[in-house]
Amino acid sequence: MPKTPWDMTLLRRPPAVRPAVGFRSRGLRAIFYDGPAFQGRPTRVFAWLGLPDVPAGRKAPGIVLVHGGAGSAFARWVRQWVRRGYAAIAMDTCGCVPLPGRIAAGQRHDAPGPAGWGGLDQVDRPVADQWPWHAVADVILGHSLLRSLPQVDSRRIGLMGISWGGYLAGIVPAVDRRLRFGVCVYGCGFLGPTPDFDGFVAGGDEAKKRAWLGRWDPKHFLPRCRTPMLWITGTNDIAFPLSSLRASYRAAPGPHTLCVKVRMKHNYGTPWRAKEIAAFADGILGRGSRLVQVVQTGRGGRRAWVRFRSQVPVVTARLCYSREGGRWIDRRWLVRAAELDARQGLAAARLPDGARAYYLNLIDDRGLIVSTPHVTLDPPRRKTRSSRG
Repeated sequence: MPKTPWDMTLLRRPPAVRPAVGFRSRGLRAIFYDGPAFQGRPTRVFAWLGLPDVPAGRKAPGIVLVHGGAGSAFARWVRQWVRRGYAAIAMDTCGCVPLPGRIAAGQRHDAPGPAGWGGLDQVDRPVADQWPWHAVADVILGHSLLRSLPQVDSRRIGLMGISWGGYLAGIVPAVDRRLRFGVCVYGCGFLGPTPDFDGFVAGGDEAKKRAWLGRWDPKHFLPRCRTPMLWITGTNDIAFPLSSLRASYRAAPGPHTLCVKVRMKHNYGTPWRAKEIAAFADGILGRGSRLVQVVQTGRGGRRAWVRFRSQVPVVTARLCYSREGGRWIDRRWLVRAAELDARQGLAAARLPDGARAYYLNLIDDRGLIVSTPHVTLDPPRRKTRSSRG
């Protein structure tokens, strides 16, 4: 397995911190911390930092929050996790400071690293001057800072990224093995040219695309990832298709949990409201019941089934299926009830005629969804008339 281009000996060290003057948000600290050099010049990383109230002698768990495209460090995201009892840090990975009161990309400050997103136009630069390298380093340094705080339990810190942040969350746990869990929302690896790929590398300069994919696709790093991961997305995601998602979680040898919601919208608000994410984090850290665990899946003829374990009652099972082929973003998905034997930990459903893809969703009494891997089926063969000689 090839060596990664980041020096964890350096990135494990907590970076120097200074106040970000002029930025305020209730209950949070606005800070700059030192990032790696860019084109020979020092850089700073803007971040919001929040700490919950903890009893004397106790330490809080932590989470590192990584925004995606058209975004920046979000104060409201940090406050959301602080209310849950977590210490939280959200940094800007594109050399920007946030625009007050807006969910939008920030504006560049005076000591930035490379601009986002992706860095497809930067592949001719030295590796350490390209956006993926810098963004991963900035996230790891944010983690090192968070775990250095005396109020934080350094053994119980996880990572969550959305969209481009989810892309980064597919790399960081493979490099920084101090993390206890990772959550990839939408983002994944295996972004190369495939017939159904809908992401940013579907167009543009072919030589730069090949160079970028050869170096920065998370598929090169996922085989190192043994961290428990939650992959959460929608069936028709606009940027990261189900085929790429499946290849990603299959590539990582660590345990994984899936949550695939029919037509889940690609934005920030939807995952901020997704209760599965906090439950996954709490379950991994021993703060609550875990999400349902899929033990085994299979199909016999037209009957699909799943065996599962759960610490809380599973109350509903649903078959999600599509009769259409083509690009994942364009397929119409339908949902019908599946048979559930909660005592035996078994759910099953008969596949409708013409189904081309399917998976099962298990829903516990908290309303939280866990999905089986999706399965694709060959299209039905057309009947042809036999000729008589």
